[in-house]
Amino acid sequence: MSGLDLAPLWLTFRLAATTTLLLLLLGLPLAAWLAHSRSRLRPLVDTLVAMPLVLPPSVLGFYLLLALSPANAPGAWLRELFGVNLVFSFAGLVIGSVLFSLPFMVQPVAAALSGLPPSLREAAWTMGKSRLSTLLRVELPCVRPALVAGVVMSFAHTVGEFGLVLMIGGNIPGVTRVASIAVYNEVEALNYPAAHAYAAILCAFSFAVVLLVNLLRRRAERIA
Repeated sequence: MSGLDLAPLWLTFRLAATTTLLLLLLGLPLAAWLAHSRSRLRPLVDTLVAMPLVLPPSVLGFYLLLALSPANAPGAWLRELFGVNLVFSFAGLVIGSVLFSLPFMVQPVAAALSGLPPSLREAAWTMGKSRLSTLLRVELPCVRPALVAGVVMSFAHTVGEFGLVLMIGGNIPGVTRVASIAVYNEVEALNYPAAHAYAAILCAFSFAVVLLVNLLRRRAERIA
């Protein structure tokens, strides 16, 4: 571990933490809508949310690269209006990571919310609680294991990203070079000790995540 550059590890966990926080803010309302909505658009939205599960990361990264590039309309608009260039930047990695990890937050929470009895929400509404207050103070505490699993899996999935971050972020030290890219770099340079060190840290983290999710699942089964 001596002499190992820790910057890719810190950048990885910073990216994962930022992505997970944004997924909590954006994903929970979306999960509640998918769980309770009767809109005809629900199957379409559900499909779009689930697509990152089957779509190659490089494909999503490619289209984000095109969309956010200043050479194309969305990227040019952002650059002209806000003066930001999202390609090959940490902010661009965050946008890509949120889209790529979205199903890991939304799907378990939506499934758990849809399993709650409707009378629970209706009772809260009769007591004068708003829909948002009902979600935050009544429903989410009842699905805490699914919520924790969503948070853990979203964080872990972001840590393990490779194709998408390489496509949209490149390999800029201290800016977009996350741990998975660092492993690739060290292997290319035939620096196997450093590659082993990065890989071992990621393996240990992945094992801890899977163990935690399994323990949460067993606890939820015992409670049920």
